[in-house]
Amino acid sequence: MSQNWPAATQEIATNGTTLHVRIGGQGPALLLLHGFGETGEMWAPLAAKLAATRTVIAPDLRGMGHSARPAGGYDKKTQAVDIAGVLDALKIERADLVTHDIGNMVGYALAALYPERISRFVIMDAPLPGIGPWDEIIRSHALWHFSFYGPDAERLVAGRERIYLDRFWNEFSADPSKFAEASREYYAKIYAMPGAIHAGMEQFKAFDQDANDNKALLAKGKLPMPVLAVGGEKSFGATMAVVMRAAANNVTEAIVPASGHWLMEENPNDTIALIVDFLAR
Repeated sequence: MSQNWPAATQEIATNGTTLHVRIGGQGPALLLLHGFGETGEMWAPLAAKLAATRTVIAPDLRGMGHSARPAGGYDKKTQAVDIAGVLDALKIERADLVTHDIGNMVGYALAALYPERISRFVIMDAPLPGIGPWDEIIRSHALWHFSFYGPDAERLVAGRERIYLDRFWNEFSADPSKFAEASREYYAKIYAMPGAIHAGMEQFKAFDQDANDNKALLAKGKLPMPVLAVGGEKSFGATMAVVMRAAANNVTEAIVPASGHWLMEENPNDTIALIVDFLAR
């Protein structure tokens, strides 16, 4: 967790909400966006590795972690504007971008809306609504949670957040034991905070809007910056490169061996090595 990364934190007002942002290090900016089931804390091992030469920025997304939980705005285009506002507040013009899970979707919208602000884009193990094989991917029975939201769903999960989250950490891991108990306890407490599961489910509820928005963004052109598409060997694997070749002009494929979806937990060494190598090009 973050004790290994000497980051300061700021509460940054942006786009009508407030995001909790971890900041540390020095040098060119590196922006890290997390996904569902985690917070910006997931990036601590990568941040610790790169903080000597990078200014690392790891926010909690809208409604997630320690960020504010507004009633709306969970479409990824709106959240991209949130993140652009964080960069503005920190007086950062350009950054390299590394994302995972829901963070991929916010990151794509950010890179499509503000291509001049993203130098390189590392996108890890989750599809993009409306892009490439999205319609085929969402037919998977394993992704039923994409449609699991609303008051009744929230009532079912209330008080059982650890049980619900364990399902993600276990079923989407190649080896569930690699997702440490201390991390599970930490994230379960975060997602048990008032409004946290509601906000998480709102992220999924927005996917139809995200698909429409992404199709409109893609119609204006593919991403111009270099992209590293990373998949877990036991998860999305080479499909990540298929997705990103539909969305970007310059795509490099990478697969993290012996890993499911939770790349930073299951195989941090290989994942970090891939990221560091790509960002050094």
